[in-house]
Amino acid sequence: MGQAMIRIVLLSLLALPVVAQDRVGAVQVRVTTDRADWVYAPGQPVKFKIVAVRDGHALSGVTVSYKIGPEMVAPTIDASAVLNGDAVVVDGGTMAGPGFLRCIAVVEVNGRRYRGLATAAFTPEKIQPTQKEPADFDAFWTEGKAALAKLPVDAKVSLLPDYGNALVDCYHVNLQNVGTGSGASRLYGVMCEPKAAGKYPALLSVPGAGVRPYRGLAEMAARGMITLQIGIHGVPVTMDQSVYDSLGAGALSGYMTYGLESKDRYYYRRVYLGCVRANDFLVSHPKWDGSNLAVTGGSQGGALSIVTAGLDPRVKGLAAYYPALSDVTGYLEGRAGGWPHMFREPAGFFYNRTAEKIETSRYYDVVNFAKRVKVPGLYTWGFNDETCPPTTMYSAYNVIPGEKKLMLAVETGHNNVPEQVAEVNSWLVKMLGAKN
Repeated sequence: MGQAMIRIVLLSLLALPVVAQDRVGAVQVRVTTDRADWVYAPGQPVKFKIVAVRDGHALSGVTVSYKIGPEMVAPTIDASAVLNGDAVVVDGGTMAGPGFLRCIAVVEVNGRRYRGLATAAFTPEKIQPTQKEPADFDAFWTEGKAALAKLPVDAKVSLLPDYGNALVDCYHVNLQNVGTGSGASRLYGVMCEPKAAGKYPALLSVPGAGVRPYRGLAEMAARGMITLQIGIHGVPVTMDQSVYDSLGAGALSGYMTYGLESKDRYYYRRVYLGCVRANDFLVSHPKWDGSNLAVTGGSQGGALSIVTAGLDPRVKGLAAYYPALSDVTGYLEGRAGGWPHMFREPAGFFYNRTAEKIETSRYYDVVNFAKRVKVPGLYTWGFNDETCPPTTMYSAYNVIPGEKKLMLAVETGHNNVPEQVAEVNSWLVKMLGAKN
């Protein structure tokens, strides 16, 4: 090709229209309050600041839709605004009494929806439960523990060579437990113990919701304690993940409301008593120091931590992340209720707002166990939790008579950050008097 022809081709290419390339990148919707601590007095107005950011810069020309109101119930404000390269500040109103006011903001960019939220607190330390306490609450659980005590622990323990480390041995544990009715079932978990001879404190780890395998708490055991991480569903906890996926999608789907019409057959009867049975095993361990026993967990496990401390006087302390099953009747009083939200709305076949189911909930609600927790506890959550609403968690926390400390990670939702985990683990080590 001659030089003249090459110049003609290049000039022709330069003359072609330039096609603009769309920007690609994750968008973050950030919502904050006008007070750094996110806490207000009743009647004090709240302003929410909303900004959408991509690549570190605020977006312009984007419409944000926002809804504001008490958490988990119908919003009182439903509006929109245009973002013009800076944050938009919107009036959130106020609350007349204790509670939480939430702003949820949504933007759409390139066909994708992005969401953010912030939740303002109004004197949360004054929130009280809606849940009632049955007159025979203590008698019911005393009877349950007596039925459990009649069953031998019947521990079957097998080594898990691949689960431990240089300092710790781990074992699959299989214990006898009560059933949801008059029958019996089994309880499974993974125990980790220091290899070195000596006496050690014990830590029970109780699980969050779902169906999954477990590997134990070898790292905590290496810090000088015996740990037992349990499952709640009466199946071994070391099977292939596909087995748990099948159970979660099939036989155990919706387990959290199984038998809710009867306090004697509700699913969590066996679960709550199973936590006591796990402690039976731990305190019989030949390496246990004879004194120090704690329990910890998050979400459903946060609930079980409080329940276990309320049921079992052998427990000397607990650490609970965002406890579920707290003040579940909140929805019946027009405010947020705790996970699993069984009373949120009537829904056809799954209608739960019957007198029998509401009555059963009274025997299992965390707030009624919280009233009986007299040992030191560390509690931690955030204001943006939509699974375990902060109103419900404060409902339990505020009625605990024992020594308590609340560690807030205000902006978090139903999750934790590394700083929380490190602080909780250090607190447990110190509280238990572990060696490392």
